[in-house]
Amino acid sequence: MTTTSNHYVTVLWEARARPGKEAAMKTFMTAAVTASRHDAGNIDYEAHQVEGEPGTFVVFERWESREALEGHLHAPRMQDLVPQLLELMDGGIEDGIRFLRPFRPAR
Repeated sequence: MTTTSNHYVTVLWEARARPGKEAAMKTFMTAAVTASRHDAGNIDYEAHQVEGEPGTFVVFERWESREALEGHLHAPRMQDLVPQLLELMDGGIEDGIRFLRPFRPAR
């Protein structure tokens, strides 16, 4: 996992819904995003649906530190959310995770 010189961690996560589960996954993600935005150390947490692909979702996350991201991933509510999400999505959670590294200084 990459932490930038300012210690921010940026994550891009893409997931696809199982056929027929597109609307349920969107509803699920809408509810989950709000709670994640309130986790300690969260800077940005935005969910998107890919245009023209109703079952494909992308989440852009920025965290103050790796520790903040780890705290989010191990939050007690995740014990319930992860199994529910796996029922709705095609593939595993780790399949769509990418850590981003900026290559120009922040303004």
